[in-house]
Amino acid sequence: MLNNRRNFIFRVSIVINIAVLLYAALHLSSTTSPSVEWMPLTVDGSERSAEFRYINQDEVRNNTDRAESSVRNFEESTSQKTPSTMATTNKTQSSTASIPELEKKVNATMPESDTNGTLEIEDEDALNPATLAYLRSLLACNDRDMLPVTTQRGEFWVLKNYVRADHGFIQCHESITYTTHAGFEFLDNVQPLVERWMAPVSLAIHAPGSDLAPTVNSIRYLRDCLNNDLVKQFVTFHVFFSHKHIPSTIPDPEKFLQQPYNCSLPPPHIVNANSTYMKAKSLLYPVNVARNIARDSAVTHFILPSDIELYPSPNLVPRFLNMIARNAKPLSTSTKPRVFPISIFEVDAKVQVPSTKTELRSMLANKTAIPFHKFVCPNCHNIPQGQQWMNAAETNQMDVFHVGKRRGKFVHWEPIFIGTHQDPYYDERLSWEGKKDKMTQGYILCVKDYDFMILNNAFLIHKPGIKHFVKNAKRDAIAGKQSLFVKNVIMPQLKTLFGTRNGCAL
Repeated sequence: MLNNRRNFIFRVSIVINIAVLLYAALHLSSTTSPSVEWMPLTVDGSERSAEFRYINQDEVRNNTDRAESSVRNFEESTSQKTPSTMATTNKTQSSTASIPELEKKVNATMPESDTNGTLEIEDEDALNPATLAYLRSLLACNDRDMLPVTTQRGEFWVLKNYVRADHGFIQCHESITYTTHAGFEFLDNVQPLVERWMAPVSLAIHAPGSDLAPTVNSIRYLRDCLNNDLVKQFVTFHVFFSHKHIPSTIPDPEKFLQQPYNCSLPPPHIVNANSTYMKAKSLLYPVNVARNIARDSAVTHFILPSDIELYPSPNLVPRFLNMIARNAKPLSTSTKPRVFPISIFEVDAKVQVPSTKTELRSMLANKTAIPFHKFVCPNCHNIPQGQQWMNAAETNQMDVFHVGKRRGKFVHWEPIFIGTHQDPYYDERLSWEGKKDKMTQGYILCVKDYDFMILNNAFLIHKPGIKHFVKNAKRDAIAGKQSLFVKNVIMPQLKTLFGTRNGCAL
């Protein structure tokens, strides 16, 4: 009886502290300026006028009010209120690695009727207020702004948040950002990607020299000329180019977005890839610069750094976040940093991209789908227990299928995964043409002893069309030079910075 009373008092104290934090958040959101760091004047001298127009302060307050109301409803169901101190959390945690205090905090806010200590979720394809409240408490993440900024990154100028999505302010725990990259000639993939993702997309576009004009027109086309507003709602575009290839003019988004695009014109991104400025100047594609720009610009705690031709399985975002909120094993028991790899496949050019694992398994059986790069680099994307994953039937919720490591027969694995802003970056000295551009990141993950928590029902499908190995002497020469650079320069640096671990290699 005494223990039950103590548990009751402890739970109520946690609720009170959450309410205090939410009240503070409400107070901050109702001030005259967003809760972000002060930024310098824009190029035209206006003090963040574009940002004040962009952020809907009422929506910020409404989001906070809804979260506060959810806590208040539970608080009113209790009759005693005892002050306490909320358990602290490590905000620099490299992912969602659980610690006992975090698990206690989540369990302490469970309703009285929930005797097994788990979160009840009725709809796996949606996020209810209680789930969002648990996520906010569990992740302890920091909200990020979406200010338009012109900045430098090494030899590149970056127009960060050049054209911003219309979704407005998003709290860090509310969604997942798909971070990706492209040249404008690959933007035909944006529509099918966002139609399946239905959540924020951060897209970095390499637009050197005269490639900026068709890039801008392609953005306008995608926002104005499709059959829905999903691109306008979810996709934020960043543009970057080398200081050696600055475009002659840089259009102002505040102006060109006010003029509807002439949709009777052909899509400006449908071109011969060899006709681009980048190809004419024989420029290498700075793939890791693009990846890191898109990642740094994401406003959510969780991110999925991926390639623009990889289309995600639908409902991945709410199903993943519901899984995180449930915090079941092995999430609640592992103390190592972790990422969440997603299985990747290719499909025949004549078939539709599958929407469920059940459909995918059927296509694997009739050979219209195959594991990604099976005929190009099978060892690069084979996942631990990959065959068991394909044999396993689809379930009604997302869970961790298997916890693997990047060692042994998977030492050269290049996983694409859901992670966080705390995970290692991609080495920006490596180009796409040089191949194996994600291997250095993989080595760091291995040395840091990351757990690779493979998701059971989630998958990525490459743009339809089975790839086969094609010899390219020019690219092979570039790859040979990059391989030597990694071996002789980068690898010794990684060993000095991060150390070594038995079984870890490039």
